[in-house]
Amino acid sequence: MTTRTPDQQGEDAGVGAVSSWAPLRSAVFRALWIAVLVSNVGNWMQTVGAQWLLVNQAHAAILVALVQVADTLPDALFELVGGVLADIFDRRRLLLLVQIGFGAVAIALALLTVLGQMTPALLLLFTFVLGSATVFTNPAYQSLVPDLVSTRELRAAAALGSIGINLARVIGPALAGLLIARLGVGAVFAVNALTYVVFALAITIWKPPSRPRPALPEHFLPAIRAGFGYVRNAPIVRRILLRVGLFLIPASVLWSLLPLIATQRLHLGAAGYGLLLGALGAGAVAGALILPGLGRRLSDNQLMVAASLAYAVPLALIAAVPSAVLAVLVLLAAGAAWVAVLSSMNAALQVFLPAWVRARAISVYLMLLFGTQALGALLWGLVADVIGVVATFLIAAAALILGAATIRWWPLISTVGMDRATVAAWPEPQLIFDPGLGGGPVVVRNVYTIGPDKVAPFLEAMERVRLSRLRTGASRWGLYRDGERANTFVEMFSVPSWEEHLRQHRDRLTGADRDYDAQARALSDPAPEASHLIAVED
Repeated sequence: MTTRTPDQQGEDAGVGAVSSWAPLRSAVFRALWIAVLVSNVGNWMQTVGAQWLLVNQAHAAILVALVQVADTLPDALFELVGGVLADIFDRRRLLLLVQIGFGAVAIALALLTVLGQMTPALLLLFTFVLGSATVFTNPAYQSLVPDLVSTRELRAAAALGSIGINLARVIGPALAGLLIARLGVGAVFAVNALTYVVFALAITIWKPPSRPRPALPEHFLPAIRAGFGYVRNAPIVRRILLRVGLFLIPASVLWSLLPLIATQRLHLGAAGYGLLLGALGAGAVAGALILPGLGRRLSDNQLMVAASLAYAVPLALIAAVPSAVLAVLVLLAAGAAWVAVLSSMNAALQVFLPAWVRARAISVYLMLLFGTQALGALLWGLVADVIGVVATFLIAAAALILGAATIRWWPLISTVGMDRATVAAWPEPQLIFDPGLGGGPVVVRNVYTIGPDKVAPFLEAMERVRLSRLRTGASRWGLYRDGERANTFVEMFSVPSWEEHLRQHRDRLTGADRDYDAQARALSDPAPEASHLIAVED
């Protein structure tokens, strides 16, 4: 029997085009979206202030790039920790604790800067610590979004997320530039500290309905293993991550070395640098607004190639333009291309991922997002220190074009017609003894009888079944042909515990997993026989 949980009914319904602003009709989503926007404005002000403190230091190219490295490295290293915590703990409480704790760190940074005690090494340390806040904030917030808006509005909500991020790129750098010019970097850091208070107030006011605790709550280390197992065995997710990585490594040169374009080539001050970052953000906002129209005209693969090429051209031009006006025009185009790639990929993940692993899988995506930017920033900073800024941008543009060309061999995988609703497709196992939730490991044994003319389609179907078992909790899988019985195939997969296997039955299968299993079972005559082997305790 196949059943659906009430909150998942209609998850596979058509997601027709809706207004980009439709999710803002939800008061809760609107309040949290504004709070996240304010927080992102503060983050950008913090980044601009930190970079500006270092532009006149020796080896400025490396130090300025290291600001972005320090800001994004925590996400690259620890994002999955935040995803696991967001999946197994109360997300509202987690968000509130994060704002209080890291707000105190931001206050300390502002005070030390005002007192003139901020050295480059200490600044990079503070940047690293404050960058850790997003490790806990991003997965928790993004995994809440599907609970705040309807399924039809998920893509619009993802686009609004991009609009908010890029509005922050417009407002944050511009405001930081003005404050630096008038009051100094310490004032910028103080405003960033205030944004933590705003976010904490929004979370405090929000009173979500109480939810019952899950019957089988997950534990930290098994949850990490399950999250990595899902991503490792989901070809669609892996391909999205590959395309994003191939784009971000060369594209990150612009964010990491733009301060040097502003100061060394265009001879701009803090306000001018803020204007350039604001142009990138404004272009990204425009790109988010036109993205739904582009998505209706272009396939995901065509959009990825077009956006990559549209970003490569500004990379080649920005290092050569002679004036700030031309630089602003170039950066507007770059911002639109940037958001076209990242917003479309983020929306694809939000729609594709099942609820049980959403925060963890998003955290892996964010690890890649920030990790490639950190790696790219360090790489391009080192290259620019040796060969100069202009040559570095030209090399990055060429790398971006080569990366886009690889879509011929590694295209994005279509999800059209794929049922993503969570279903309970397997009958509950009937055991003659109680193994306890901790009992195991468990080996599930399925015996199929396959006629000679059906062996080839059976083996093809079982490859999809293999990935499904491994995605939903199996640690090992094998398919064997019986040496003594004709036409007999035995599938065996192991799960770490009986509790984990029950999660497969109740919480982790999607409609697509059910279909893969049904296609393989339909080729067996008679129907396959299942048995559960549970390890005997010493």
